[in-house]
Amino acid sequence: MALIVQKYGGTSVADIERIKIVASLVKRELDNGNRVAVVLSAMSGVTNSLVKYCNDITPFYDNREYDTVVSTGEQVTIGLLAITLQSMGIKARSYAGWQVPIITDNAFGKARIKEIKPDNLLKSLADGEVPVIAGFQGVESESNRISTLGRGGSDTSAVAVAVAIKADRCDIFTDVEGVYTTDPRIVKAAKKLEKVTFEEMLEMASLGSKVLQTRSVELAMKYRVNLRVLSSFVDAPGTLICSEDEIVEKEVISGVTYNKDEAKFTLANINDVPGTSAAVFEVMAKEGINIDMIIQSGSTGAKTNMTFTVPDTEFEKAKKAIEANKEILKYENFVFDRKVVKVSIVGIGMRSHSGVAEIMFKTLAEKNINVMAISTSEIKISVLIADEYTELALRALHTAFGLDEEAAD
Repeated sequence: MALIVQKYGGTSVADIERIKIVASLVKRELDNGNRVAVVLSAMSGVTNSLVKYCNDITPFYDNREYDTVVSTGEQVTIGLLAITLQSMGIKARSYAGWQVPIITDNAFGKARIKEIKPDNLLKSLADGEVPVIAGFQGVESESNRISTLGRGGSDTSAVAVAVAIKADRCDIFTDVEGVYTTDPRIVKAAKKLEKVTFEEMLEMASLGSKVLQTRSVELAMKYRVNLRVLSSFVDAPGTLICSEDEIVEKEVISGVTYNKDEAKFTLANINDVPGTSAAVFEVMAKEGINIDMIIQSGSTGAKTNMTFTVPDTEFEKAKKAIEANKEILKYENFVFDRKVVKVSIVGIGMRSHSGVAEIMFKTLAEKNINVMAISTSEIKISVLIADEYTELALRALHTAFGLDEEAAD
């Protein structure tokens, strides 16, 4: 008897018919003799609507009250699935994050899990129940307030629950059949990967792949949780996320990703002295804004220009912080561009193969695509380009690195 955690995303529980299908998938696992715990997202589109309600009032809301609002979507789906399972003769009960409890820090809106106390879930499983757990949410213990884990946080909830109850496997059900070499909606020649390493998936997730949340992959990699991504719509094996030693043939490049949640700021004529960069990043850090790509142009005398990107979802907050701290940052003026996209190539084979950067930049140059910023790691290269070239760049790079489905046949 195996212990399985199943997580279902928003499209998988989008309506009552889909919830009934989820219940049938849970029953199938139970009929195979396994025990099952389920983690659910809100119905597709619900969280976006709840976020919009908050933003329609003010973009500078209290994150604690924001979490109270946006956490309600999951409460609906867990109750509905529990009712559906009960109607099928299966013992089940729902758990909000605070009932598990899933204890988080106080970074409301994007909290991190500190601890999951598994006793309630283990007792439920021992009693023959299927615990149905609200993803995306927890409780901040000092204030006893609801907290949320950031968009896509149900993935993190699922992996963390799997770690806490020592599950044999964590299955992430979504609306795609697995992890693809790139977005198949844009590149028709994209192909599904049978296996991908934790490291590659971590890069893909952080660089814009919407299949898994970054922190869920971090947890799976840290605790070596067997992780599968598969579809709740199609009966197919999906993609296994695993350690590098489980993959025999390693491709140079495994995927091409993109992220449109980028906003570019340039601070013009700031002082070219030690401490200037620290001042910029301190201002952003105080607002809880993560800086991504960074460029500092060549010095012209005592002045220089600094360009950096932030998540576009935090554009207004970043803009306000820059304007409010002009005396500290000492810039002459600043400009911004929200019509940008970050395109990246990812592959563990980059560690042992040269010429990857050459192929990437040559391919973009041949398509007359200008590169505004570059960042690299051991297994990825990212570039910032105008968003109007997103599809062209993805298709060109996918072909250039031999990832097209036809190239594999």
